[in-house]
Amino acid sequence: MPTQAFSEIARVDARDKVLGRAQYGADVKKPGMLYAMLVPATIAKGKVSALDVAPAMETPGVVQVLGIGDFPALRAEISYRGQPTALVVAETVEAAIEGAEAVTAVYETAPYIPLMTSPGAQRVDAEGFNAGDVDRAFQNAATIVEGIFETPTQHHNAMELFGTVAEWTDGRLTVYEGCQNLDAVKAALMKAFELSLDQIAVKSEQVGGGFGQKSPPKMQTFLVAHAARLIRRPVKLVTPRGQLFHIANYRPRSVHTIRLAASAEGRLQAIIYDVVQENIPDGGFRSTGYHEDIARLYAIENFRATAGDIHIDRQMPRHTRGTHPFPAGFALESVIDEMAYKLGKDPVELRLEHEAKNDIIAGQPLSPHFLNDCLREGASRFGWSRRLPEPGSMRLADGTLVGLGVACGIFGASMSASEATLRVRADGTTRMISSGHEMGQGILTAIANVIIQGLDINPDRLEVLLGDTTLGPQLATVGERGTASCVPTAAKAVEALRARFAELAGANPPAGNLHQQLARLKRPYIEVKVSELAPGQDASAIEAYRTGGRAGTGPDYPGFTSMSYIAQFVEIHIDATTRRIRMPRAVSIADVGRVVSPRTAKSQMYGGVVWGFSTALREESEVDPRFAGYLNDDLADYVMAVNADIGEVDVGLIDKPDPRINSVGVKGMGELVMLGTAPAIANAIYHATGKRLRKLPIRINDVL
Repeated sequence: MPTQAFSEIARVDARDKVLGRAQYGADVKKPGMLYAMLVPATIAKGKVSALDVAPAMETPGVVQVLGIGDFPALRAEISYRGQPTALVVAETVEAAIEGAEAVTAVYETAPYIPLMTSPGAQRVDAEGFNAGDVDRAFQNAATIVEGIFETPTQHHNAMELFGTVAEWTDGRLTVYEGCQNLDAVKAALMKAFELSLDQIAVKSEQVGGGFGQKSPPKMQTFLVAHAARLIRRPVKLVTPRGQLFHIANYRPRSVHTIRLAASAEGRLQAIIYDVVQENIPDGGFRSTGYHEDIARLYAIENFRATAGDIHIDRQMPRHTRGTHPFPAGFALESVIDEMAYKLGKDPVELRLEHEAKNDIIAGQPLSPHFLNDCLREGASRFGWSRRLPEPGSMRLADGTLVGLGVACGIFGASMSASEATLRVRADGTTRMISSGHEMGQGILTAIANVIIQGLDINPDRLEVLLGDTTLGPQLATVGERGTASCVPTAAKAVEALRARFAELAGANPPAGNLHQQLARLKRPYIEVKVSELAPGQDASAIEAYRTGGRAGTGPDYPGFTSMSYIAQFVEIHIDATTRRIRMPRAVSIADVGRVVSPRTAKSQMYGGVVWGFSTALREESEVDPRFAGYLNDDLADYVMAVNADIGEVDVGLIDKPDPRINSVGVKGMGELVMLGTAPAIANAIYHATGKRLRKLPIRINDVL
């Protein structure tokens, strides 16, 4: 394990992005390429009884229309508004749009449930969880706080839209698109088109933001691939944002009821937690996942969790950045703050007093972690000691209300089996073939930094390749496991190459860097291929990794559980007259194990604070109960944070390795960094106004 901190290097793909050379799915151009557009259903539930495509076929430039029955993905049964009913393929984008608008449908409608609160909506309970003796703890409690908290439906809104290009050549399919899980897409396409492993390639050189929305295989991928095979020309589809709102996955609305008990001595004793979320039958986002991380955040031994789903008739919700711990953490961190006030304790001190040592979910110790270091460092940088504890006691000279808030976040540190091939050449070049997906998080830079620090090579001639199934399997870059999986494999490759070179060079290696040494030894190159497993995995994980199966695991490993942590501090100003809420400054300190790429890690933290602010005060997908569609389905109406909203943000990293999780001690951080900011803002608003707000997003009218 590296004992010294990693140096900070520039993002390796920064120049290509700034100059427009980076290739995203929609950037791919092929000779003779056609353009496609989806035709969405305009009802929430029912059946297409007739589809008239003749007007579309008469549109100049339209080549083909795929409708109901032309491909299994196009079904007559409608499950949600926006479900694709047809695909129009044309010579130009404009012709495809015009043709799609010309398609008309006749529907047989059925009753539907658009919202959790709609008439007829019913809760379906899921499996619960219980640790300790919760009832006894509450019976003996001296202080109890409780509340009902709500987080809204939200969409990811990555800058990059869903863009897919499909091309068939001699019976082989190549797909280009922004994706977080190329192997899953490849496996699904192999099954749909009855192809062998070597008959299909899926490529995703760069992803313009994923956040969970680009992880599962998309219907449009299959439709575009089918159209390209049918017409025998490459086909491109870039789905407009308004359609994405209705067909892509999203964060579901959820309601959290939580009770927290404390003893007369001020020790936190027990939690009773219930959550219900909107979902579809057999949906892919478990309601049982909400308690799993927050139950590991503090030393609270008695914990009871119940969960349920309310089935609605919209598209499937799935993972969005921060996943379950974001909504659950809003509830928990709010009642922790409220309990601190009731006990007369400082909110930071209460958290420091309850550092968790054990995982009550898996019944085993937590690996080394440093949340308390995050809290102390954050409090010092923020100037928490200057906080006056009484709500409403801090004001500016002009009467502006000032509130200071703190909250923490936690996310499971998962990993995946992975492989890598490292080649250093005498001509001065180095190539690393790894696996994963570059989504802006900096995985390319992290891998490069491991190689640059470990080998004496020309750093400006290092090439790191991933995001292409022709290079080898590509692990799912989800749930913070991308860098945490690829970096230990890269470090293993570096050590293997150094050992191989030592054997080659003998006791008296020639002078110069590694390239020059190879040249003097008259060796054109040296290459190693390595694989790495997560703790507790065996060779079957590598086989699953190679065949597109489940190769990920964690955060509970044999004998220990590993988590990532963050502490957020915010200052909130509320105008005395207009009640406008501003955040002039924030401090964010994270414990993510060894920091391999400091610059991109800090960049993630800045973005996480911005997203946390946005979820707290701006973002909500507004559902029209009449049609089960989204009213604010574009960036003009879906309000997100902009530069003018964000004040000074100070970020820091503890940079202490977790020696149990992998050889480098690195953990992921992509999900973690947006956690904690929303409850910290809500807690700061309470400190400023004395009003406890339990529903996101918080609006001006909430603080009137």
